[in-house]
Amino acid sequence: MSGYYYGWKSFDEDEDRAEKPRRFGVTEMRSPHYTLSSSHNVLEDIFESMGQFVDGLKFSGGSHSLMPKSFIEEVVKRAHQHDVYVSTGDWAEHLIRNGPSAFKEYVEDCKQVGFDTIELNVGSLEIPEETLLRYVRLVKSAGLKAKPKFAVMFNKSDIPSDRDRAFGAYVARAPRSTEYVEDVDLLIRRAERCLEAGADMIMIDSDDVCKHADSLRADIIAKVIGRLGLEKTMFEATNPRTSEWFIRRYGPKVNLFVDHSQVMDLECLRGRNLGKSHRSVLSSSYFLL
Repeated sequence: MSGYYYGWKSFDEDEDRAEKPRRFGVTEMRSPHYTLSSSHNVLEDIFESMGQFVDGLKFSGGSHSLMPKSFIEEVVKRAHQHDVYVSTGDWAEHLIRNGPSAFKEYVEDCKQVGFDTIELNVGSLEIPEETLLRYVRLVKSAGLKAKPKFAVMFNKSDIPSDRDRAFGAYVARAPRSTEYVEDVDLLIRRAERCLEAGADMIMIDSDDVCKHADSLRADIIAKVIGRLGLEKTMFEATNPRTSEWFIRRYGPKVNLFVDHSQVMDLECLRGRNLGKSHRSVLSSSYFLL
């Protein structure tokens, strides 16, 4: 699609920027949720002007639970017209408290409305690993994509003792603790089991990993990508500087979740190596962060 959009923004064939649906270089954006009317207008503008650059749309923070079903269906319809998949955000953890059947009903409701992907925030769900795997399989059996979301910091009671850390071993849960510890290996092992159960993508929370560009945990990111691969991982990039770090380090194939206001900036970074001249095509706010 060289030169298809702008003279300064193009991809050569050898840069491996595929058309949608893409397996690499996926851009998932956060849905604006200020008010229903403004959200609809903003999304329409984004789809019309930048739909080619957006792969997925996520309703963050359970915002879809506060919206009329008719509005969600209209958003999903518009997204699908531009080959954009639609994902839930953090909400399943609020429903499983209603009983064992609540999650299954939630999956069916999401499918009925038109969602393509269900995100499972592992930290917020606070469920045993085998239950998490069962939820992944349940989502897949409904014909939807499953995207578990992991954070590096674990509750201390979730960390098995050294003698029980064999891959896939069942470990009885210890009483809940208020102390959190870092365990990248446990994150990766749980993510690998989710992928084996059928999960399509692993989302990595930005907290304690890549929330700020000047304190990125490059070691953690490298270990996750090294074990799980670029295709199966997506990182939350909270600002354009973080996005630039990922693109410069791992190239345009890295999968990123960004705010809807950062879509164009990210696509510029995915293009040719703009070097120092990219100042002219990125928003001025980029250099104030």
